[in-house]
Amino acid sequence: MICILLVAGHGTILETQIKNDTSGLYGHLTGVPKALLPGIGGKKILDFWWETVNMRQLFSEVYLVTNADKYKHYERWATANGFPAENVVNDGSTTPEDCLGAVADLELVIRSRRLQDDIMVIAGDMLCSDQNFDIAQVLRFFRSKPGDLAIYYVLEEGERSCSRGIVEVCPDTHRITRFLEKPEEGLTASRLASVVFYCLRRVTLPRLSQFLALQSSAWDRALGRFWEWLINDEKVPVFGMKLPTGFQLIGQVGLSDYIQWLSRYAAKQEGTSGKPITCRTYARVGLMGNPSDGFHGKTIAMSISNFWAEVSMTETQTLVLLPHPLNDPTEFGSLQDLHSISQKEGYLGGLRLLQATCKKFYQFCSEKGIALSKKNFTLKYDTNIPRQVGLAGSSAIVSATLKCLMKFYNITDHQDMPRAVQASFILNVETEELFITAGLQDRVVQVYEGLVYMDFSKDLMDEKGYGEYIPMDMTDLPQFWLAYLCDPSDSGRIHSNVRQRWLNGDTAVVQAMNSFAELTDQARSAFKCKDWSRLAQLMDQNFELRRSVYTDESLGPGNLKMVQIAIQFGSAVKLPGSGGAVVGLCLDSDRLMAMKQAFQEAGCVFCIIVPYDPSSASVQDSDLAP
Repeated sequence: MICILLVAGHGTILETQIKNDTSGLYGHLTGVPKALLPGIGGKKILDFWWETVNMRQLFSEVYLVTNADKYKHYERWATANGFPAENVVNDGSTTPEDCLGAVADLELVIRSRRLQDDIMVIAGDMLCSDQNFDIAQVLRFFRSKPGDLAIYYVLEEGERSCSRGIVEVCPDTHRITRFLEKPEEGLTASRLASVVFYCLRRVTLPRLSQFLALQSSAWDRALGRFWEWLINDEKVPVFGMKLPTGFQLIGQVGLSDYIQWLSRYAAKQEGTSGKPITCRTYARVGLMGNPSDGFHGKTIAMSISNFWAEVSMTETQTLVLLPHPLNDPTEFGSLQDLHSISQKEGYLGGLRLLQATCKKFYQFCSEKGIALSKKNFTLKYDTNIPRQVGLAGSSAIVSATLKCLMKFYNITDHQDMPRAVQASFILNVETEELFITAGLQDRVVQVYEGLVYMDFSKDLMDEKGYGEYIPMDMTDLPQFWLAYLCDPSDSGRIHSNVRQRWLNGDTAVVQAMNSFAELTDQARSAFKCKDWSRLAQLMDQNFELRRSVYTDESLGPGNLKMVQIAIQFGSAVKLPGSGGAVVGLCLDSDRLMAMKQAFQEAGCVFCIIVPYDPSSASVQDSDLAP
């Protein structure tokens, strides 16, 4: 791979305004080429790009093309910075009137140096707000695609699409379907801006001379025009890769804009460096339809603020995953203490969840064409969600970790990883990386938060890869209660052989899953009408249906004992998850208090559920402090 840095522009607005500035603050920059002006952190703009691409394991050669007017400046810069002076190419132009144009400059280097390799092209006078992105990721993504590559970013607030080359990208294949060079307002809804940062395959290089033969003026020889022609007219496959950062070609701005962008990018770096990110995900209770989420059914579930998992991330020199002192013990009082803890808690703490999420996140971004900053972090977690009682404690840790990673790397939930995709991602972390038996319900409600209706019908899942997820009104909800075992058995075994029977087309199981979906639709209507008596009846039916499919032996004596206590006090009751806990609805407050005492006397933990409503939450994830 060969890299070519373009710095051959003439007579920019910025250079003229620096020359005419009367404040005295910028006189020392008069005559300095734009790429050699100070960038972020006081480093010259070109210094940053040279440090980024000066990697022999990635690039066999790096060339720089400039004009005759600024050639000596860049020659002096080259000798001072270890850049091979013989690789500085002079295009011979001295004024804007005789400039060649960016495509012609690029073609000049390729032709004069007889280059026959893949080429990376970067504008050397381009400010980049992220000084740590990993250029190796760009090359890996380029080599994984059967075409050329254009880098893009999402326009920031205030940036107008008519000042940029705008790309429209297929979210599935990442192929650029249309390129619009500085389009008029309203011509496209895309906010994805292409920058002068491209990778061209060796077989594409002859296209440069073909394009130049069609153009008579330097303005028409701009790289944006070339890509517009190559993608829209020639239909050559070009793929897009997103860098989650901002870019600014300073040759296109004046002095005030240059100062503003420098300050803006510097402030952004200072604002994120070292500042902890803390995200919280809440436990959930399945109120209707579970466990049909794993069988193309329908469910309703709710986030509860009684229990949560919290993950904190801080930028550090090395990447560190901190074990939890209780859930990931490494020190014990004695061998007997180790035996006792291992027998009760098992061997699988939360550290594996952090590691698997990080691994899967990097894989997701690589496959989706999102280049991440080359920076490290320390990750730690805490949780008060009871273990092995089916309240989605594992997925809560994964979800909170994902939230932190998205904030840290500036990954958006509307463009890069929509909420429906996040839920599937979390499920894949658990099922594919850690082989945890799970369904989508928990991950969906923990991403969307609140009270959520979910339809996992096969048609939807096959068509979109995810179901239909609808947040529901949470005003004036009845008082749900929760009870769980202090010493639960492994909740995963409750799934028994039902899945295999379902895969085999067992009529009883298939009909049961359809019935779960019907109950969920009826429960949705009960929620809308606030018919709590009807909802209570449906909860009881949900449990009895589950009992008929899974059998008492699979449900286990602990779960059945809790259900029996609730029935004795006339409360609706069902399992909120895979086992180890029960959720109920008791509309008689006196019986509710008596039932609480009965659960406690039976050695269970009992609590009144506090629903988590994201629309009225007083503390948002971004405001949490460690």
